[in-house]
Amino acid sequence: MITATAVHTHPLTTLMARHGLTAAAYLKRVADRHRALGFGAMAHRKEKATRWTREGVTPERTALLAIASLHGIDFADVDRHGWPNFLLLALDDDRTVLESPWTVTGTVNSLTDVGGPVDRRGFLIASTSTLAAAVAQWTTAEPALAVTGRGRQVGTEAADLFDARLDALRHLDDTVGAGQVYDAAVLELRLITGLLKDASCSETTRRRLFAAASEASRLAGWCAYDDGRHAAAERHFIAALRASASAKEPTLGAVTLAFWANLRYNAGDPHGALHLIDGALADRRKISSPRVLAMLHARAARAHSKGGEPTAAWHQVDAAFDAYSKADTPEADLPSMYWINHGELHQVAASSALTLGEPRRALENFDAALTHADPYDTDRETRGAVIYQARQAEAHLALGNIDAALDIGHQVITAMGGVDSARSTSTLTELRTQLTGHRDIPAVADFLNYAA
Repeated sequence: MITATAVHTHPLTTLMARHGLTAAAYLKRVADRHRALGFGAMAHRKEKATRWTREGVTPERTALLAIASLHGIDFADVDRHGWPNFLLLALDDDRTVLESPWTVTGTVNSLTDVGGPVDRRGFLIASTSTLAAAVAQWTTAEPALAVTGRGRQVGTEAADLFDARLDALRHLDDTVGAGQVYDAAVLELRLITGLLKDASCSETTRRRLFAAASEASRLAGWCAYDDGRHAAAERHFIAALRASASAKEPTLGAVTLAFWANLRYNAGDPHGALHLIDGALADRRKISSPRVLAMLHARAARAHSKGGEPTAAWHQVDAAFDAYSKADTPEADLPSMYWINHGELHQVAASSALTLGEPRRALENFDAALTHADPYDTDRETRGAVIYQARQAEAHLALGNIDAALDIGHQVITAMGGVDSARSTSTLTELRTQLTGHRDIPAVADFLNYAA
């Protein structure tokens, strides 16, 4: 369900401003469309807009349809999203990142445009054709060259500092979640983009700056997704993919595609997710990190499990472990891949099993994730640990082990304190929903009241 939560102004107010219309002029257009649709006359005094935008009044259905028609919104979306959320479909802030040419200049423009003021929470902005085009253009985009004669000279020390700051942000994201880290990642992106636009530097430094911009945008996209803001996340992921191409860093692009795939399959599009992963793996020889390959196969396993394809899912789980077996120490890999280990891959296998209706197999892998010699780090991965614990509770519940599910559920609530993550909250909500059917048990009723 799309919500208008966190929209700074009412969507209708934003629409009127974008079209340069007063309330009276806008309502006159709605009234004209209302009549043209055969609904008859409609009063269009400006006070009506005030009631709609400030007093919580919902327009009559015929007025809703007239407004939708005026903005080219399908009538079915009026019912699907409700008032005023369907208006968000008319607030397209994505043209720069979607339509700019895949050149260095186009990349800088995309990195500069972090989106408009409206939070289209729950929207996916990339169509199937957009996904295909992005992957195709990523492989052929032009790399960055040296820039001289503009602005002050910037050397490798600037790129080193950005790399260090981004590494700190990644670890902060693990600990505190998405909220504040998103703002910091966007600020970092603006600093890097400012240098890309104005500074002079060698080709090597310029490509490193594009690589840093790719990682900053990828991290911003991940934080936006973790906060439930899918449209913003996809915009950042596309910009990150563009920047990885300008940096001539296919491994960074593959990382972005893996995180983007995570969003797609959790938003109900496992086939779109697989398209992104297939694009990343199309020339796997260009991917320098075995951990990135393992992550891609793990994402593919989750996508296949979401699509109800067990054979393909388990094949990808095996491929993930096989890729990881070739990995060196974390220090020898990409700094962003420190969290990929045996424990993480077992958590993915467990989640896939749970989705595929195999709770016993899920519990075996949840246990292996924590007991393996290379275990999942619950202290470092606070948010992830909460999500996986909630799924573990779901597996116990599926096997009828209600007491075990409740014990873990209480641990989840305790661990969630201080973690800012819409995904964690959503996972707990799913557990509560499944427990609702057992509300007649006093301990379950107590838990549901406590977790409300």
